[in-house]
Amino acid sequence: MSRFDLSVLETAQKVPGKPRHKTREVQVGDKVFGGDNPIWVQSMTTTDTFDVAGTVKQIHALEEAGCELVRVTVPKPEDAGALSEIKKQIGIPLICDIHFDYKMALAALDHPIDKIRINPGNIGGIDRFRQVVRKAKDRGLPMRIGVNAGSLEREFNEKYGFPCPPAMVESCLRYIEIAEAEGYHNIIVSLKSSDVLVAVEAYRLYAKLADYPTHIGITEAGKPPYAVTKSAAGLAPILLDGIGDTIRVSLLGDPVPEIAACFDILQATQRRVRRPELIACPTCGRLAIDLEKIIAELEQRLEGRKLPVKISVLGCVVNGPGEAKEADIGIAAGNGQGMIFRNGEMVRRVKEEEIVDALMVELADWEANNQHRIPKAKDAEGLGRRKLPLVAG
Repeated sequence: MSRFDLSVLETAQKVPGKPRHKTREVQVGDKVFGGDNPIWVQSMTTTDTFDVAGTVKQIHALEEAGCELVRVTVPKPEDAGALSEIKKQIGIPLICDIHFDYKMALAALDHPIDKIRINPGNIGGIDRFRQVVRKAKDRGLPMRIGVNAGSLEREFNEKYGFPCPPAMVESCLRYIEIAEAEGYHNIIVSLKSSDVLVAVEAYRLYAKLADYPTHIGITEAGKPPYAVTKSAAGLAPILLDGIGDTIRVSLLGDPVPEIAACFDILQATQRRVRRPELIACPTCGRLAIDLEKIIAELEQRLEGRKLPVKISVLGCVVNGPGEAKEADIGIAAGNGQGMIFRNGEMVRRVKEEEIVDALMVELADWEANNQHRIPKAKDAEGLGRRKLPLVAG
């Protein structure tokens, strides 16, 4: 008899992870947030928005990196005046970021934008918020209600003592109810903080109470590489809880690296798998093949392939066979040879110098037999609306 209560194991999920927080759908340009749609990756420009050439250049760089929506700040009338020209020159939805001056929100809504972001903590009061809601409703455009811990309304700070998750969520819910009273439901929500624990708990609390899609992020994360680590630490629990419909990793400096960071976090949490995942053992004294060389060659040959396949390459006898069996395609290698596994079954042995070619042959076979798992179009790349794991052996 075990001293542990093993009954909990019998009722535990056999597969880790939770189903997605089921949210309603909201259209943003050519993207649909929520429901069973992909978790979209977005970023924000660092240029003066009125500098059309500079702003468009940066947006094009973001597009090239894979950015799917972009946000620009609109603090001045000349920024609003540039929106139409910017929109003409880009290929992804354009979002306007508004702080402090509700008139800038009203001005932005006169242009062909795709979404507006309002910070209720500094927009100037409920009446001004209502004016923006009414105009957004008339235009048929969505709005993100973006609650930030750093700019929470005084009344909620006084009520709760500090900008804690309940304070942030109550602020958010109040503005949702105001919008709904105006007959407006085209809403996306964010509850951001630079404190990882506050952000995680705020999103978890919100998900228990409302079903509007969420934009997730850790605000003011700072300078890479620590900022990427901090963002991953905060976003992973949210994503693994099934929360999140669009994501941004906020980095100091050039925004282009934000895109790769977002996709890496989505890949690691199996919420949006859009490239092969390579599993490789760490370098240790048991390593019996030139694993670094093999992985480098595999990465080169897999570059640009958007296949949700898990490939395991292990170089010793400790975890090799077990890990190889868990992957779609695997190899357990050592002493100049390797055992190829497919869907958990060993299929053949190959020499070390043949490993990469053998894996590529297996990948071609996997691709031919798994067309139902491969995205048919760019917008279908997000396979991350399913229970974990996305890539089963």
